[in-house]
Amino acid sequence: MTWTGFFKGIESFFVDFAFGPYDALRKIDPTNWTLSNVVSWIFLAVFFVLLFYWLGQLKKFSVNEPEDETLTSQSFL
Repeated sequence: MTWTGFFKGIESFFVDFAFGPYDALRKIDPTNWTLSNVVSWIFLAVFFVLLFYWLGQLKKFSVNEPEDETLTSQSFL
């Protein structure tokens, strides 16, 4: 396998599979802005849900178990 084949495989994955929903939406109705961007809105909603979940977990960890901030040198010193 050459580097050219590797990069062509990456191209094939994204063009044929990953961006397939965008191509399908483009063929349905190119003048409808909301329909064309529904996949982006779904990704954005999932991102915000996961962001708030992650921030909640960080806050829960910070409140329950404070970080150990003692200053110690390495054992080999």
